[in-house]
Amino acid sequence: MTTVHQACYEILREQGLTTFFGNPGSNELPFLKDFPQDFRYILGLQEAAVVGMADGYAQATGRPGFVNLHSAAGTGNAMGALANAWNSHTPLVVTAGQQVRTMVGVEALLTNVDAAALPRPLVKWSCEPSCAQEVPLALSRAIHMAATPAAGPVYVSVPYDDWKQEAGSGVEHLAKRRVELAGMPSAEMLARLVGSLEGAHNPVMVVGPDVDASHANAYAVALAEKLSMPVWMAPSASRCAFPTTHACFRGLLPAGIASISRILEGHDLVLVVGAPVFRYHQYEPGDYLPHGTRLIAITCDINEATRAPMGDAVIADIGLTLRALGETVSQSKRPMPVAVRRPEPAPEAPGPLTPERVFDIVDELAPRDAVYVNESTSTTSILWQRLRMTGQGSYYFAAAGGLGFALPAAVGIQLARPERQVIGVIGDGSANYSIQALWTAAQYDIPAIFIIMKNGTYGALRWFAGVLQVEDVPGLDVPGLDFCALARGYGVEAVHADSGEALASALRHALASNKPMLIEVETRAA
Repeated sequence: MTTVHQACYEILREQGLTTFFGNPGSNELPFLKDFPQDFRYILGLQEAAVVGMADGYAQATGRPGFVNLHSAAGTGNAMGALANAWNSHTPLVVTAGQQVRTMVGVEALLTNVDAAALPRPLVKWSCEPSCAQEVPLALSRAIHMAATPAAGPVYVSVPYDDWKQEAGSGVEHLAKRRVELAGMPSAEMLARLVGSLEGAHNPVMVVGPDVDASHANAYAVALAEKLSMPVWMAPSASRCAFPTTHACFRGLLPAGIASISRILEGHDLVLVVGAPVFRYHQYEPGDYLPHGTRLIAITCDINEATRAPMGDAVIADIGLTLRALGETVSQSKRPMPVAVRRPEPAPEAPGPLTPERVFDIVDELAPRDAVYVNESTSTTSILWQRLRMTGQGSYYFAAAGGLGFALPAAVGIQLARPERQVIGVIGDGSANYSIQALWTAAQYDIPAIFIIMKNGTYGALRWFAGVLQVEDVPGLDVPGLDFCALARGYGVEAVHADSGEALASALRHALASNKPMLIEVETRAA
């Protein structure tokens, strides 16, 4: 007899989902029984950290990550992290244990009431199978739903007595299924796009996270060079999709309507690839586009295409479309853009370091292929100006703006990319949301480096308080934190740096150690 448990593990094995991220409760123990030797279980101490690690792992591998949560309570703890995964198009298969079927109706302790509705709208699809025999099909469907563009998290709740039941007939067909999307534009549509680009007098390109997720950065570079186009990163970008050292690169767009419109002034065509149009933040009313400017978006997400307030949209495979455009458009006779001048090195000064000085030291010492995970939100614009990020998968940021992403994501990304050094740059306010991920880094010997920018305040909130003219609000400062003590308590080596020399020494040591390490840096507010 093939049980539901056996059938589901075979599906997971064949689909390559053999790394689990979880924090189990009683409802999940029957699923984890007889855990196969060719699988691995990465334990996190809190569900937000669990999903954050899986998010980073899935983004870095480009394949679905597998998460196992504890019923409603664990799902609730994970919701903020799910918001980041939803907005970053991260393929996650999230499972949660449910009470036994005969106890769901009376809502016994640990029942996930209305389980399928709980994680919405932060998942592409969710379900609780109507009987045990439907569990393998639901799991198979979840895996393919998560991975198909636009990728995203999915959720399956499984009563824990289902695992021992006999699987239904035909279950053997599920394990080796493949579901793929053929998303190349038609020849007619491609010709229209090429005609628009070649006919523009002064085009500009805005690239977003899905370019990097599609491993299409080189195609974006080729198209920009062919058309001599300046290139901006989309506002609040969660990944870096264009080399920051390239002559065409202009920087990171701000997140205000009026500011973006001012920057795009003078361009008759805006090509947005792999990004929402646009992800605004602060309320800054104005014209969405300058007068006479046309916008065309190429996206893998029908929701992003339809909710945009202006422009035309094409839903297509990002990589294939960028490559076809670069190969088809004619070489422009316009001169190439002049490279943006890099800022001068920040001087050393007594007292806490400036963020500029911190990033200069990191940029000088880090390997050129380092991966940066950012959650020092008040210094993001400075980071983009001073860190050289040139390769695919070099940068990750919380796509929904929810704190708690970077520290566990750095652990997950380092686990997925052991050949590259992962460096988390994390604010002292942000780090506390998922500090438990340090334990996982220590226990599994995952050598990520965590740089804590310690200025004693929620810097981004202080900036926003100024924007909203509400400076006299409580709760903006976080004094009295000792991150070195916290890190050591979780088993991670830690160093306090109060000067440029101390930071450089600590970073050299961390890079040479091949162990997880936390560096607490005294910084000035940005």
